[in-house]
Amino acid sequence: MRFDFIIFIMEINQNIAEYYDELYPVTEEQKVFYQKKMILFKKPVKFLQIGCGSGTFEHNLAREGSDVTGIETSQELLESANRKRRTQLMAVRYFQMSSLEMTRFLGKNFYNIISILNGRIVFTHDKTLMRKFFFDCRQLVSENGLLILELPNFENYSELEKIEFPVRESIRSNLKSVIEKRGENFYLEQVLTNSNDKKLVVTQNAPVYLLTTSEIESFALEAGFSKVELYSDFAENPFTEKSQRVVAVVS
Repeated sequence: MRFDFIIFIMEINQNIAEYYDELYPVTEEQKVFYQKKMILFKKPVKFLQIGCGSGTFEHNLAREGSDVTGIETSQELLESANRKRRTQLMAVRYFQMSSLEMTRFLGKNFYNIISILNGRIVFTHDKTLMRKFFFDCRQLVSENGLLILELPNFENYSELEKIEFPVRESIRSNLKSVIEKRGENFYLEQVLTNSNDKKLVVTQNAPVYLLTTSEIESFALEAGFSKVELYSDFAENPFTEKSQRVVAVVS
């Protein structure tokens, strides 16, 4: 197994699988946002989710008639996603795969929408791999297809050596995420605390890349995309320098 793939496998550890749906819920705003994008294409919309997690969002899409592919590096999350399948006839499938391997195994010019949510893009952990990610997505996306990214607005943190993100909370758990700069590189630590006050390491010493909006635009254009729209959330509120998060629609 290649070292690069080992890094991606490390990004989400089994400790979070039980709590994933609580900590990363699918919101109504998110559903409406994607519905508006999907009506741009003929049914069934061919949808690729990178870092699909436990598959809740993907199953919603499949129930609405989309043809869905999800890739994920965590075996535990993939098992959770497959348990959600109500019938083998549902047009949803999952593969244990990192984004580095997409163009080796997935269909070229096939997907109407490629999506990566919850900041999972940061695990594409250096500039060379990030540039490759955009080129790979350009190969996989169909004519007039979309690439959708959702991540923190890292330009808010450009001067900081340590970034502490808002804690994700649910009834049974909370998840604390911290990125620290060591030398020229950044590393992510994530710790989950459950209802018994037990602390579980989710991510440790994971190298990450803090992708900025200016880089999204430059990498996208370099890869052959023609347009980037930026929003501050799934309600499509305008993006500003002070926005906490960014939703980028690349076409």
